[in-house]
Amino acid sequence: MANLQWLTHKGKKVLLLDFSQRSGVGIQRLAREVQQVITGQPRASVLVLADFSGMRFSEQAGMEIAKVAAADRPYVLRTAWVATETFPEDWFNKIRDFSQRDIRRFLTRRRRWNF
Repeated sequence: MANLQWLTHKGKKVLLLDFSQRSGVGIQRLAREVQQVITGQPRASVLVLADFSGMRFSEQAGMEIAKVAAADRPYVLRTAWVATETFPEDWFNKIRDFSQRDIRRFLTRRRRWNF
């Protein structure tokens, strides 16, 4: 679980999903791990911060992330993604629409704390 980490910010727990420098099967494995961790939490309680720095996007990865984001929706209070420049805009919109989640995007981790 080195790529999943609970952080504390202003007294609130935030789950960091570190997708940075991942591709293909690594993204799919991490996405499944994310689903197990998040669905083990109380409903509407998880603050998610996902870092996609240097991730190599693929259609298969996009489909897996969309499925997990949709399955996790009841457990997630808010979501912030950083470094999404490797995500094609149409895929970001597909994931957001399919999961019915308000996903806020930031350029860097430093800017995300105000979400």
